[in-house]
Amino acid sequence: MEEAVGDVWPMVHAERAALIEDLAHLDDERWEEPSLCAAWTVHDVAAHLADTARTTRLGFLIGLARARFDFDLQNARGVERERGASPQETLERLRRVASRRSTPPAPLDSRLVEEIVHGEDIRRPLGLSHSYPREAVVRSLRLQARTPASFGGAKELVARTRLTATDADVSIGEGPEVRGPALSLLLAVSRRRVALADLDGPGLTALAAAI
Repeated sequence: MEEAVGDVWPMVHAERAALIEDLAHLDDERWEEPSLCAAWTVHDVAAHLADTARTTRLGFLIGLARARFDFDLQNARGVERERGASPQETLERLRRVASRRSTPPAPLDSRLVEEIVHGEDIRRPLGLSHSYPREAVVRSLRLQARTPASFGGAKELVARTRLTATDADVSIGEGPEVRGPALSLLLAVSRRRVALADLDGPGLTALAAAI
């Protein structure tokens, strides 16, 4: 088990480095394009990733208390704190935290969810493609499937739908089946509706209605 936990950080660091490389090639104007994350631009998501990379368990709890236990407000404050005056300033802040191993009080695989889902929040609207390690995507999908919606997961969705990856040996949940690439399943249960176009199966209508 310890070996599995230890394997998480190299994957997280690799995904941070890959996203930094993609962002480094963007014109400043593209940083202001809408991301898949509601109301956030590409620049905002990058700032959020810099903020969460700095977050410690104690810092998270203090920040949440100061935000009166409003997760959205806490995230908005983090974006404001880490968003630089220019894309290059924000990118440099992201570079400085890319190798950190700090984490909020959540399962360690949540760091993979953060990097993969927000990586796609940025890449898909910009037309960028990236190949994520299968293990990282599957671990992220499994975590989302057992995490309640109140904490950003999809436990309730999976209780009514079976998610079956067509590119990995994973099938999760009960009910009508939804099939597709593991990455698209992960994005769909993370409430990114754009991924529904990659999926099919008798449970797709119910999944689409639920998110």
